Amino acid sequence: MKHLSIILLAWMMNFQAGKDLYVCKNAKVTLFSSAPIEDIKAETSSAASVFNATTGELNFVINISSFKFPKSLMQEHFNSDYMESDKYPRATFRGKIAEKIDVTKDGSYPVTATGELTVHNVTQNRSIPGIITVKGGVISMKSEFMVKCADHHIDIPRIVFHNIAETIKITVAAMYTPNK
Repeated sequence: MKHLSIILLAWMMNFQAGKDLYVCKNAKVTLFSSAPIEDIKAETSSAASVFNATTGELNFVINISSFKFPKSLMQEHFNSDYMESDKYPRATFRGKIAEKIDVTKDGSYPVTATGELTVHNVTQNRSIPGIITVKGGVISMKSEFMVKCADHHIDIPRIVFHNIAETIKITVAAMYTPNK
C-alpha cells in the first residue's frame, strides 16, 4: 500500500492540487471470467484513484497481488502464471473524462474516460464508459468494461483454455473525498 500512496501523491502533484481534486484510496475492482468449466471471480478494495473535477483527469493504480480469490490455488496461479505480479506489480489507467461534470449538483452522469490502460506492462489506448454520481457532496464512479488477455500479452495455456475466458469483465467502484 505504501507504493500506491507514493504514486497517488505523485499524481496529485501533477494535478496541481486544488479544490476540485478528489481522492479514493479504497476503490473496489472485480475481475470476472466466465468459462465453460468454471467461473472465476476475484476482487480488491485497495485500488487508488485521483480525479480532477476541473480538468477531467482521472488516474487509477491497482496492486495486482491485492486481488483475492475464493481458492488460494487460483490466486497463486493468477499472480505467478498469468499476471506475473512479481515482474509487473501494478495495473494503471491514466486518462481524462470527456464530459464536464458539475460536482456541486446532485445527479447521475454518464461519462467516457479516454486514456491509457496498462496491464502486464502493455499499454493500450482505451475509451471506458462509466457513471459518475454526485449525491450530497459525495462523488462516486462506477464502470464495467472488458479486457482481452491477448491485448496485454497475458498467455492462457491450451490446457486450461476451458477454465479461463479470453476476455475478462472488469468492474470498478470508487467513492471520492476532497483532497485536503
